[in-house]
Amino acid sequence: MNLTQPNPANYRIPYLLNDFNGMPYRRLGRSGLRASNMGLGTWKFGFPATGDGARTDAQTAWAILDRAIELGVTFWDTANRYNEASGNSERVIGQWFQANPDQRRNVVLATKIYGGMDGRTPNHCRSARANIFDATAASLQRLQLEYIDLLYLHSFDAETPVEETLSAIEDLVTRGWIRYFAVSNFTADQIKLYQAVERQASCRCRAIAVQNKFDIMHGESAGHPGVLAYAAAGTLSFIAYSPLARGLLTGRYRDPAQNGPGDRLYDEKALDGLATPAALAQVRELQEAASEGGIAVAQLVLAYMLTLPGMGPCIPAASSVAQLEANAAAGKLALPAEQVRRVREICSRGCP
Repeated sequence: MNLTQPNPANYRIPYLLNDFNGMPYRRLGRSGLRASNMGLGTWKFGFPATGDGARTDAQTAWAILDRAIELGVTFWDTANRYNEASGNSERVIGQWFQANPDQRRNVVLATKIYGGMDGRTPNHCRSARANIFDATAASLQRLQLEYIDLLYLHSFDAETPVEETLSAIEDLVTRGWIRYFAVSNFTADQIKLYQAVERQASCRCRAIAVQNKFDIMHGESAGHPGVLAYAAAGTLSFIAYSPLARGLLTGRYRDPAQNGPGDRLYDEKALDGLATPAALAQVRELQEAASEGGIAVAQLVLAYMLTLPGMGPCIPAASSVAQLEANAAAGKLALPAEQVRRVREICSRGCP
């Protein structure tokens, strides 16, 4: 009889786990789901040669995903409409999962639905039951997966009854298509409306996170003030997109005259609006504080964000393995109280 022997390396796994490959995890809202302190934004994964607007091709993306597992960066964020509504970010991730099926349970995968996708009629967008089912099915097909860990509504739908939307979300959970639910680009009042209906309808699957724009220099977007404070006081985790202010807080824009094609702010015609003399002065102060601590300015910024009440994981994008490695290191940092105080002081115009 040929029996397969168990692997002795598995004998001494701790009873309860709080990290993976050295990366600490944190709860999302009051749910039982935990995600890595540092996540990975995949909004520019795709096929640049096709004209989809992606900045990271599949080969580079796969190298990033491989290394992310090794570093414990297992909270991956995508959306169906990324890269000109091509779905290509989801496709790249799906192809990686097909090649690495043993890693599926190690990853907490989040994607988003809402905007026009997979068709051009008015029923191919928003948060009506029909679109929620069809869009989720299409995302699962591109991702080549049986379920999505965390499904976001990418925006608030003022036209569809909240009861209809939440009923459809409940049915997705029942079908096993999704496991948790969240919202994105919502105001505090919109979140409160959803939560009120969740209570009235006794929903089993309730929103556990909100993903809105936030960075420590500019704070929240003008249209969504007070959401971080609401998250800190309630049942949601705040997950910030663009936490490095579209690259401004990496320090690569110290002299805007030296930036050109290939630099995100230059390509997006946002350089003059964001890289102002006052903003660059703040970045220089942050760089000094980071240098004194022996870390990069982006690492200081990300590690500081993880100290904010209500803040969930950070999800910076990475277009190279080196960027991913630097971001991952920030997820494992414990900043001294004096350094936290100094960052707060430098960013007093925009950060909590």
